[in-house]
Amino acid sequence: MDPNVQFSLENRVAIITLNRPEKLNAITPSMSVTITKIAAFCNESPDVRVVILTANGPKAFCCGSDIKELDTYHSPWAHRMKSDHCDAIAEINKPTICAINGYALGGGLELSLCCDIRVSTRNALFGAPEIKLGWVGGGGMAVYLNKTIGASRASRMLYTGDPIDAETGCAWGIVDELFNSQEEMLVAVNKLAITISERPPIAAQTAKLNMRAAGNMPLDQAVRYERDLRTICFYTDDAREGKAAFKEKRAPQFRGE
Repeated sequence: MDPNVQFSLENRVAIITLNRPEKLNAITPSMSVTITKIAAFCNESPDVRVVILTANGPKAFCCGSDIKELDTYHSPWAHRMKSDHCDAIAEINKPTICAINGYALGGGLELSLCCDIRVSTRNALFGAPEIKLGWVGGGGMAVYLNKTIGASRASRMLYTGDPIDAETGCAWGIVDELFNSQEEMLVAVNKLAITISERPPIAAQTAKLNMRAAGNMPLDQAVRYERDLRTICFYTDDAREGKAAFKEKRAPQFRGE
């Protein structure tokens, strides 16, 4: 495990923290492998119900891949087939929250867009500067931006490579809440994560599947899929517990069964 990626798990909330602030949390191949392994653990562990992705340091959430490390790949094909941390985060099957402080540029923006819920501090900057270096993003930049902020705004960011500030990013939907400080943001994010962790985990994971379907399926198929998911939830022990707790006017105890 790369020490530049920290991991903790408490109260069913997992926290992945990028810890290379002196390099603006630029991601190395070793960090990418570690993120991928942690994401796999989060998927498999019943002790994890929510995942927070954040970073240490006052200046940057993440400025993407470490450009100096790109030369370590012996061919473009080797780079194409590398372990992809963006895919790993996107494929986490539990709810994910990204807490962004400072720069989220290039692969850092892609990484944040792979999360379900995103918030940031007011000093955040969002950008896709790859075009200024002669290439385009490879972690889903175009498709995530297109779905998140629309084709025109996404095109503006991709074609110019110029960043947008936190207020613009919030208005466009890259994040849904702004905070005055990193400390304030992390307190709020942890509170949100604990709230989600108290919900029945099967229903929470099903809600995530439902959201993905809503964004990728034709309307009629997505509605049918939602009804299928609801039927599955109806037959869980958690659903029975939820109904019993409601009738008995007590707090439910959800076990993920």
